Amino acid sequence: MRWTRAAGRWFLAAAVVLAGHAGTGSPAARPDAHDGGRGPVTLVTAGDLTEYLGPVLDDWNRAHPGERATLVELPDSADETRAQLVTALRAGSDRFDVLNIDVTWTSEFAAAGWIAPVDPDRFPLGTFLPPVVDTTTFGGRLYAVPYVTNAGLLYYRSDVLAAAGEEPPRTWAELARLAKEVAPEHGLDGYAGQFLPYEGLTANATEAVRSAGGSFLGDEGATVTVDSDAARAGLRFLTEGVREGWIPEESLGWKEEESRRAFQEGRLLFLRNWPYVHSLANGPDSEVAGRFGAVPLPGPDGPGVSVLGGSNLAVSARSRHPETAADLIAYLTGERVQRRVLTEGALPPVRAELYSDPGLVRAFPYLPTLRESVLAAEPRPKSPRYDQVSLVVQAVVHDAMAGRQTPEAAVARLARELRAVARGG
Repeated sequence: MRWTRAAGRWFLAAAVVLAGHAGTGSPAARPDAHDGGRGPVTLVTAGDLTEYLGPVLDDWNRAHPGERATLVELPDSADETRAQLVTALRAGSDRFDVLNIDVTWTSEFAAAGWIAPVDPDRFPLGTFLPPVVDTTTFGGRLYAVPYVTNAGLLYYRSDVLAAAGEEPPRTWAELARLAKEVAPEHGLDGYAGQFLPYEGLTANATEAVRSAGGSFLGDEGATVTVDSDAARAGLRFLTEGVREGWIPEESLGWKEEESRRAFQEGRLLFLRNWPYVHSLANGPDSEVAGRFGAVPLPGPDGPGVSVLGGSNLAVSARSRHPETAADLIAYLTGERVQRRVLTEGALPPVRAELYSDPGLVRAFPYLPTLRESVLAAEPRPKSPRYDQVSLVVQAVVHDAMAGRQTPEAAVARLARELRAVARGG
């Protein structure tokens, strides 16, 4: 694994979970294809923090001298990347051919007419982990191809649990008991996730609600489903954790890196975070190296549900060479490049067979757990107005966790505000 830039920023490319301002518009007509839709193409992505994509495209270019691929890297921040993409796409720019987009953007970009449907027979969708394919469809059509995936994991201090004669928790009740009873005995806080009001909180809240059997939206954003006992139970899990003290109030201001550092510095018994934490927490500057493990997230009565992170590859509706663009996507999602996505890019691949490869499992021991989590994962709410949906969820759930609203009042408010979003308000 290569770490050629500040490893602490790696999660921005790995999780790619932030979503910025969204817009909808009339579908842009694809320009007439040049040269039968074949020719040079441009791949646009957020910053390639591990610098693996350049060599991958060099191999493509040697094999396709007449259809060379150029890499354009936008800022490391997904917010800034999305803002620049949306500006170009709204203007009808044909600068980009292949877009590497967050999984939550697929529905929005498809509804706006910025990306073109792709032929499912052109890609080996059956070789991918099944849940990741769900993030690539909108209105019953395939608009993108899975490229990188991600799922939340529960990290735990294996040394502390072993000393207490305890196993990693499988249910919320077990997590709460251990966080309340065992953590203080070792001078630790109990449990934390990403609870600052930003996209990470939407992911954490969605996991809690989905684990309880609830949801925020249905019918690709057309209906609001949050007003349920399951949603109230999911929010109660989070709010009671803060009220009872096993979720530290400090964590209401944490994103991925703040929570990762708290765990890595030996201040937490349990942490919900993405797979990138595993390598960093085993690094030479970690206080917990060799003394932690990772399991799927717990739920009310057993293993819970993680939300899917990651990114998809889509063909711009304005691409001048859509046939080459589709071929480049097939190349990037093939087994050989997907292996490099993991070993050189340090990103979780979408090809199922890689998760049971003995050599890869030895190098990346969290792969079987990650596979289990991805297979049980769910997409975040699909909506052409996802950015507005996420902003509502962040604001309301944070108010509830901060004690400004009860879970019951928070769910009622979510229902009202999400219905306004669904109506276009």
